[in-house]
Amino acid sequence: MISVAAGDGGHGCTSVHREKFMPLGGPDGGNGGRGGDVVLVVDPGVHTLLDFHFRPVAKASNGKPGQGGNRNGAEGEDRLLRVPDGTVVLTPDGEVLTDLVGEGTRFVAAAGGRGGLGNAALVSRTRKAPGFALLGEPGEHRELVLELKSVADVALIGFPSAGKSSLVSVLSAARPKIADYPFTTLVPNLGVVTAGDTVFTVADVPGLIPGASQGKGLGLEFLRHIERCAVLVHVVDCATIEPGRDPLSDVDALERELSAYTPTLGGDLATRPRLVVLNKIDVPDARELAEMVRPEFAARGLPVYCVSTVTTEGLRELRFALGAAVHQHRESLPPAEPPRVVVRPAAVDESSFNVAVDPDRPGGFVVHGARPQRWVRQTNFDNAEAVGYLADRLARLGVEDALADAGARPGCPVTIGEITFDWEPATPAGAAAVRLGGRGTDWRLDRDERTRAAQRKAARRARREPVGDDEVEPM
Repeated sequence: MISVAAGDGGHGCTSVHREKFMPLGGPDGGNGGRGGDVVLVVDPGVHTLLDFHFRPVAKASNGKPGQGGNRNGAEGEDRLLRVPDGTVVLTPDGEVLTDLVGEGTRFVAAAGGRGGLGNAALVSRTRKAPGFALLGEPGEHRELVLELKSVADVALIGFPSAGKSSLVSVLSAARPKIADYPFTTLVPNLGVVTAGDTVFTVADVPGLIPGASQGKGLGLEFLRHIERCAVLVHVVDCATIEPGRDPLSDVDALERELSAYTPTLGGDLATRPRLVVLNKIDVPDARELAEMVRPEFAARGLPVYCVSTVTTEGLRELRFALGAAVHQHRESLPPAEPPRVVVRPAAVDESSFNVAVDPDRPGGFVVHGARPQRWVRQTNFDNAEAVGYLADRLARLGVEDALADAGARPGCPVTIGEITFDWEPATPAGAAAVRLGGRGTDWRLDRDERTRAAQRKAARRARREPVGDDEVEPM
């Protein structure tokens, strides 16, 4: 498992242009830069996920804040994590997010935060010189599980010390570790084999014993490597001296493990073509045993090949049989379509938020939605003008009306994202409620100012004068 964190977006800048003979030149604060992404990319020069075991945490750089003079902050650099071909990315719950196959394939594991807008970008008809800017959004943080599933055409499966690694070494130029003790192979060995015009890859899948599908031995670590393989080859040790073992029982035991294993990427292993390789026939007793059980496998409809990795007997026939099986599988696949860019714009009338009852706060409500939560993250709550701007945005989106329809009452707690505030529905919002004041202030959030406005409104009513849109009753 790895932990990835994208870069945070840079904050927008609050700045006013100043020069000689022009004391109020207008806002010129620049926008913050976008935070860097954490990207997984397939690199053919990487063969294992071992580096992530020692360095399981990766973080991209943050975006730079904006500056005065309409200068935008620099964007954060993306963090590229190079993974081997065949890496599957999952959530901790086991959900498959992507399957990285093919050189250069990329996946954004964590998206960088957006940069905040500077006050120059927040100028509107009612806000001529905003005294605030938006904060940058925090980058995405995720916990991911990486699994490597070998990209091979042929999988060699069998009991430990059946001769799988030796078979890979004589069929290809691969040089795996070979020894006479069980579980010599601790990582899958890949080799490239040429049979006529067909070039294919073969993988040695180690650690399969009875109970492997339940985690016994090394089975669960390596069963996943056969999910992509088109052909499964049972490599049987005909020279074993272990009691209670014979070629037929070995194949039956491994078939039970294959049927009990559920591939993460889907599909059914039972439908994959099989071959049986009776190995080590250079031993006299092993040759006799191979000739004895060969008709039994043929009766099951399994092609059988007797080979010796020491004398190379039978290897040519096996190589071309594997090439023919791989070629037949490739011919049966549908033609590959060129990649297309699919754009799925959101529906115009799609609801962007919803209001629910807060189970943790009696009488409270929670507003769910990407837009309201993003707006709250961008707001500097130490700046009253920024808070008023947030209130206007929420009102235009319809959050105030939705809360009233849900039964919210004045003073009830309302939670949006990580912020909880007391709802005041009488606070005016919208363009009509905005009026000039000190930079960084908002009269609607000043109780004294609102009380004075209510008193002026009552006096005008007594004189039967028109009442302004910016005057409200006291809370």
